[in-house]
This record gives sequence, structure tokens and C-alpha cells, in this order.
Amino acid sequence: MLKVAIIGLGAIGQRLITNFTEHPEMEIAAVCDPLEELLNDTVQALGGVQGFADYKELLAKAEIDLVYVAVPPKFHFDIVSDCIAKQKHVLCEKPLANSLEEAESLYKQAKEKGIIHAMNFPLNYSAGNATFASYIKNGYIGNLRRLELKMHFPQWPRAWQQNNWVGRREQGGFVLEVGVHWIQQIQKIFGPVQLVHRNISFPEDASLSENGILAVLELADGTPLFIDGISQIAGKEEVTFTAYGTEGTLALHNWSDLYGAKLGSDFEKLEENTPVSSLIDELAKALQNKDADLPDFYDGYQAQVVLEGLRN
Repeated sequence: MLKVAIIGLGAIGQRLITNFTEHPEMEIAAVCDPLEELLNDTVQALGGVQGFADYKELLAKAEIDLVYVAVPPKFHFDIVSDCIAKQKHVLCEKPLANSLEEAESLYKQAKEKGIIHAMNFPLNYSAGNATFASYIKNGYIGNLRRLELKMHFPQWPRAWQQNNWVGRREQGGFVLEVGVHWIQQIQKIFGPVQLVHRNISFPEDASLSENGILAVLELADGTPLFIDGISQIAGKEEVTFTAYGTEGTLALHNWSDLYGAKLGSDFEKLEENTPVSSLIDELAKALQNKDADLPDFYDGYQAQVVLEGLRN
């Protein structure tokens, strides 16, 4: 049985607890959070696993194979660095770190130690996204003409995201929190992108994250990628990624609903029929020295190169 520790038991950390506990080859052996009530509640829910308020104590005392780091971004560097120093395999939440320099350092540290260093990018295990990639590969849209990413939020942070960092400029904002998923996928499917121009706006309160962005990026062959993001607006939330080609168009609407159309036709919902694995299955493979489909710290670093250009 592969033993897992979870550092950070907030909304993000809680999401994967069920996935780990239900996997036949995984066992949550220890959890950590400085909030005593949250820590105790999680320990009890998991049947009395080891609980720690200090992650350094966890690393010193718990017998574990993998650490899932699910804390806010500004804590990633210190915690992940300490995990690497202890020769522990790591699954890290996105973004990889809170600066480009930190992200590059974590990648180099993990590579040097030879540990498994994985990132939690859920779109890699989405049937809609996998089918989108398959249609692109098979030439459904013909030659690619343009990519567009739309991120519209009536409220940011969203109602379920009310915490002390996701709406702050230091380590939050929708460009980083949401955009990171799509930048990683764009680079996986279409190759590297570079920033050409961006216009970003912020609220009067200098501590708050962006409330609007318009940006132009390019693929290696010059194909444009347009990013249209705005928050605090009327209407419903919309996150849509669209690829326009010489023969048709594909769109992932609100993360996972796939629509397509050939020239001269209306959009229709496409069946999401591409088989996908799961993050936990792929982690189990990697921990058993089997080939695994896992975005790693290099992927996280490459995404952060683009994101820091957009944000700064």
C-alpha cells in the first residue's frame, strides 16, 4: 500500500481526499494543517490517521511515500523544498510557486533528487479535454487559425472561494488561478506560447487581484492566442476555450462541454468518448516505477513563465 500525506486541508486539499481513500493502492497515512479544528475534524473523518499542525514534524515522523501539497502558493516553495530534501515524492497544487525564480528552483531541485514531481492539473484527466485534443490531432478543424480563451466571472473570488488569498494580488487572481489550467493544456496540445501584448486592469485597492485582462500571445508558428478575462460583471460565469480552423471550430464550454462545427454548420455537442485515466491512477503507476501520464514541475514552470508575463 502506498502511503500518502496531505499538507493543507482547505477546500482544495479536501477534494482529493476521497480519491486517495477510494483507491485500492493508496492510503492516507498523515494529514497536516495549522487550523486545529480543521485538522481534528479531518483526522476523525479519516479514522484516526496521524495529524500534525507542523509540516516539518510530519516529514520527520510519518512513514510516507508521497506528499500532496495543497497550501496557498506562497507556501509552496518552502514546503516542497523540504519534501524534496527528505527524498519524498511530491504532488503539488498549481501554480508551482509564487514566482518564476521559485518555480525554476523547485523543478531543478526535484530533477536533481530524482523524485517523482507531479502537478495537479485536472484537465489532463477530463474526457472533454481529451476528446478536444483528439479532434485537433485528427484534423477536425483543418489548419489552426486562432485560439481564444474567455474567462468571465460575475464575482471574483467566486462564492465558494472566499479565503484570504485567492482574491489578492500577491498570490491570487483569476489569471493565475484559472488561466494556469489552460496555459498548461495549450502548451501540451499546441506547443510553446509567448506573450506579445497584454493590457491588465486592477481595482483601486492595490492589494486586490486583477479585474480585467486582454492579451495576445503566439504559438511558435505565429498562430495567435487571445485571452479575454474580466470579473465583477453582470451575467453568468463563463470559461470557454475555442480553436478556430480552416475547416471548422471546436469549443470547450465551461471547462468540459465539447462543441464542434464544420464550416457552414451550426455547433453541436460532441460525444466525449476519449478514454481517460485519473490523477491517482497515474500517481500509483509512477510510484511503482511504471510509465505514467503526469504533468511535472517542468510543465508547471513552463506555464508559470507565461503566467508571470501576463500578471506582471
